[in-house]
Amino acid sequence: MTYVVRTDDGSIAVTDAALTNIVVQSAESVDGARVRRARRKVGIEIDGRRARVELELAVAYGKVLPDVAQDVQLRVTDALTRMCGLDVSGVDVTVEELER
Repeated sequence: MTYVVRTDDGSIAVTDAALTNIVVQSAESVDGARVRRARRKVGIEIDGRRARVELELAVAYGKVLPDVAQDVQLRVTDALTRMCGLDVSGVDVTVEELER
């Protein structure tokens, strides 16, 4: 899936890989959160200019899970809004693993 931003000067295509990279990097900017593993899911649904994200995380042992998840939600929303102009309707986070 490619997200296309149309302007008076033309259009800008943002590939699914680029959107996924934005989500992963913004999520991993939260202390104690990690997404990068082949088996972890990152899903992005786009309908017009609205986006919904689903992602699975590993969180460092000892971190407060709801706090980490909420920080990830905020950073992913901010990144997609600022970088792509998307209206993010939700970021669903699943903590699937604790890491030492």
